[in-house]
Amino acid sequence: MPHSRSAFLAVLCLTIAQGTAAETPVTTPALKVELNAADTTDANCKLTFLITNELSAPLDKAVYETVLFDREGTVNRLTLFDFGQLPVGRPRVRQFVVPQTTCENLGRILFNGAQSCEGAGIAAGTCENALAPATRTEIEVLG
Repeated sequence: MPHSRSAFLAVLCLTIAQGTAAETPVTTPALKVELNAADTTDANCKLTFLITNELSAPLDKAVYETVLFDREGTVNRLTLFDFGQLPVGRPRVRQFVVPQTTCENLGRILFNGAQSCEGAGIAAGTCENALAPATRTEIEVLG
């Protein structure tokens, strides 16, 4: 009987441990870049981004090569979006005005790669690998 009880307790502890492990999500550090708004003013498109740095260190500089596509899927232009300094865990809003293009004409934004990604302890490729693009608009955002 003592062996049965020990075996039962061992199985119970294992089951609880497995259940706890399954419930704890593993999160990877991310650089969340959300297109929050797109507004046409004076025949220009003003893009508003909400950026949250969930990396382990602040970024002194984050610049992305960005490709803008029209609604038909044709490249409208290649440009650089400089998101500047991004502290850890503190959301930042950045706006970019795209001249001579209405927001209604844009169909997709592609973050083609990081032109610059600087910060103490930031490894090469971090800004590209950690990029988590999202949108709250009708414009698709990819990375």
